[in-house]
Amino acid sequence: MQRRKQRLNKATIGEVKGFFRRVKLMGNVLGVGIDLVSISEIKDLDERTGGAFSRKTYTEKELELAGKAHDYYEFLAGRFAVKEAVYKAFCGSFPEVNFDFRRVETIKLENGAPKCMPGEELSKIMADIGAKEIMVSISNQNDFAIAIAELI
Repeated sequence: MQRRKQRLNKATIGEVKGFFRRVKLMGNVLGVGIDLVSISEIKDLDERTGGAFSRKTYTEKELELAGKAHDYYEFLAGRFAVKEAVYKAFCGSFPEVNFDFRRVETIKLENGAPKCMPGEELSKIMADIGAKEIMVSISNQNDFAIAIAELI
């Protein structure tokens, strides 16, 4: 029992040190946003508007990627959650900042990870406030998509 406890403590200490090393590498987090979206509500809204919601809300690249996804509306709900989370990350920490969250574009990297691509307007705001990157993560379960955004 004592030996198991020692191994556990060493692993835990190593994990904590690794975590703080990663945090130090990431720099200061300037803002955090999170959003939860109902996939069925995105689908219903898009169907009620004859697709106008999708055309006005998502970039061409996002719509193209959604067309290739296993579940079109699950994909779009995740991207919508990113747009909201990014907006919250900026405006929660910098109330004077305002932008059209629909211009937030999220692409898919080769490994499947989402990557937020700030457009011209958002890049200018990032430069003004000293932000270097927007890190995002998306997850889906049942009828929900959730995204978190960190402004670094």
